[in-house]
Amino acid sequence: MPLINNFCMRIIIIGGVAAGAKTAAKSKRMLPDAEVHIYTKDNFVSYSACGMPYYIGGDFQDWQQLIVRTKEEFEKSGIQIHTREEVTKILPADKKIVVKKLDTEEWQFVEYDKLVLATGANAFIPEFVNKDMKQIYTLRTLDDGIALKAGMKEAEHITIVGGGYIAIELIEAFVKNKKRVTLVEAAPFVLSMLDEDISSLVQEYILENSEGLVKIINEDTVSEILDADRVLDVITSKGYGFETDMVVVTAGVKPAVDIAKDAGVELGPTGAIKVNSRMETSIPDIYACGDCAEKINMISHTPVWLPLGSTANKEGRVAAINVCGGVDDFEGVLGSAVLRYMALNISKTGLTEKDALKLGYDAVSVVITKRDKAGYMPEVKNITLKIIADRRSHKILGAQAIGCGDADKRINTISVGLLQGITVEQLIDADLTYAPPFSTSIDILISAAQILKSKLY
Repeated sequence: MPLINNFCMRIIIIGGVAAGAKTAAKSKRMLPDAEVHIYTKDNFVSYSACGMPYYIGGDFQDWQQLIVRTKEEFEKSGIQIHTREEVTKILPADKKIVVKKLDTEEWQFVEYDKLVLATGANAFIPEFVNKDMKQIYTLRTLDDGIALKAGMKEAEHITIVGGGYIAIELIEAFVKNKKRVTLVEAAPFVLSMLDEDISSLVQEYILENSEGLVKIINEDTVSEILDADRVLDVITSKGYGFETDMVVVTAGVKPAVDIAKDAGVELGPTGAIKVNSRMETSIPDIYACGDCAEKINMISHTPVWLPLGSTANKEGRVAAINVCGGVDDFEGVLGSAVLRYMALNISKTGLTEKDALKLGYDAVSVVITKRDKAGYMPEVKNITLKIIADRRSHKILGAQAIGCGDADKRINTISVGLLQGITVEQLIDADLTYAPPFSTSIDILISAAQILKSKLY
């Protein structure tokens, strides 16, 4: 692998969570003599943002367990960490950035040879009245997580705005702490990234397994929040009102691209930074990775924006290799994801049926519920699996699975098949493992594929 080693290169990385930290660590290993700097306006670098709901819920008590690598550990390896220093401008013609030290209000210009944008994403705050009150929280940074857990302890009733992945994880956290929860979601059901026949089952499970503490308001939005003497009055667009002690906004995120756009870096149709497979942007020597960067869906070959921690780590590694003179490519994503609510596992990969239809596929699907193990095993549970295929090519397009059994194991199997363009017939012939503690003799994947094949002809 040809590495740049004829001079001491300065690599500047903006952002220090998943993608930024991975880029820094890999770059320093590849080019030990390079200057590697991480700039972030946050107080922390290299932490597990995905673990914050479980810290809030009490799965563990010390937030420092979320730190993957401390500032001191980075600096010991020769990587310079600049916390509480915000990059406000990029000057590509001069190969410089403008940095503001937030604690001292000092400004400085910093030169770079290679610049990596790992600026992540910002919480999307809907335009409701009084959205800046102190009892309104988001959950993006580690500081957010620490503050949210502290606020939860004083609350009896909590309102969640939005019904995505983080919202479901937070419902679990709050119910475990005996808090009453009202969730307001604009879609007909929670988890609108799933098809409705699956998301409706998830919502039903949540309501049935929340000790009567959870209420979900669908097809409505928050329009106003009023301060009403130690509590808040929440008013929805349809005129529904109720009191709450705190509000958590989980209505989605948007890529943090302002400084990139200001510098003339090209954005893609999703609004995220357009990159090629080597994480290069439209400006030479500027790379982007993680939640600020656009992806390619490997099934439809269309641009998508999917902010996931696993993807950010992969992209950070690819960015580092190319920054350091090597060659590596990140081909894209399938949108694979998993989460849980109490005992219910929820997982997906590839296209949903609704997305497949929007993209012009002649989509055919099957939904099947079956045991995950032999029926006489004491730990047997049910799984509901949905598989989507294209009628013309018979290729599988995606799958969703929920259940108290090993739903994610089935989705991981499908995700590997999607990379190879697996057909329904090939899935039927898959040589899957079998033993009573692990699966039925005909696994739910094969059963679903057999039913789906009959619908294709």
